[in-house]
Amino acid sequence: MSSDTAPIRSDERFDEESVAAYLRDHLPNLVGAHDISFDQFPGGAANLTYRAVAGDTELVLRRAPHGPVAKGGHDMEREHRVLSRLWREYPKAPRSYHLCADSGVMGKPFFVMERRRGWVIRSKWPGPYADDAELRRRLAGSLVDSLGDLHRVDAGSVDLKDFGRPDGFVDRQVEGWSRRWEAAKTREVPDMETASALLAYPPAPERATILHNDYKLDNTMASAEGELVAVFDWDMSTRGDPLVDLGTLLAYWPDPEAPTFPIFGEHSVSLAPHMPKSEVTARYAARTGFDVANVSYFEGLALFRIAVIIEQIYARYASGQTADDRFARFEPIAPLLAAAACEVLG
Repeated sequence: MSSDTAPIRSDERFDEESVAAYLRDHLPNLVGAHDISFDQFPGGAANLTYRAVAGDTELVLRRAPHGPVAKGGHDMEREHRVLSRLWREYPKAPRSYHLCADSGVMGKPFFVMERRRGWVIRSKWPGPYADDAELRRRLAGSLVDSLGDLHRVDAGSVDLKDFGRPDGFVDRQVEGWSRRWEAAKTREVPDMETASALLAYPPAPERATILHNDYKLDNTMASAEGELVAVFDWDMSTRGDPLVDLGTLLAYWPDPEAPTFPIFGEHSVSLAPHMPKSEVTARYAARTGFDVANVSYFEGLALFRIAVIIEQIYARYASGQTADDRFARFEPIAPLLAAAACEVLG
């Protein structure tokens, strides 16, 4: 495969000499006394991810983006806490070795984790996936199975029994995203009000498991054989109803005839043509043994949440905070997602 790193973007540089000295002081068993060079993983749009090379050793550094961040977002301490433990029972989680909470070293807190190799698949099918439908279907199965395997991890066995606040988690999600909608909306969207009302009465959780809380294809890494080799972006992870994660995966997995398919398929690849949503749900249920009868509620919640995020981005354009004309096309998306949420909830 081609290199997945690039020179560091000019506006995302840091004091490389300072960070190199910090790594030599705090991770001598990994980097030794070697000179350390840095480059960047250019994909993604939120947290910043860099590669550090010391002799034959490669490490990954993760930090929050520049500027102010929303409360609870881009939480490097949370991500490190999970990844420094979860790898013991869940091999798809890269191991985190160290957290630096001192913003003076790199500009923001950061953590250091192991390097994994494979493809992070976003806008087009890479390498062997380009012309192999069977390989894509195998990847679809691995994505579903890996989610089920995460939810079967005993939080106590990885020292995460006190992680998050599972009691009332879904209620807080509904309340929080409804509040964010009111703050971001650029016009009245009746379906968002309807969806918010339908979400006000969540089903009783069957259990609490470790949640990734943003589980989808482009937050993973795949091998050439159609298997996941890593799951990334754990900064919103917590514990709660496992169907929250399954609902998110389904929201990003619309069948080709669904009205939301163009939204999620316009600038990213889709596994839906290779495995229908009904099969995703059935496969997850078989993998976990969990009751998935209420999964439509959680798919509706995910669609509602994504609609709010899209509206937050569009609101910046509509108010003149950004002149990037790409965001103009976001205007009709929140109403479409709201209608889809009402359909699955209704």
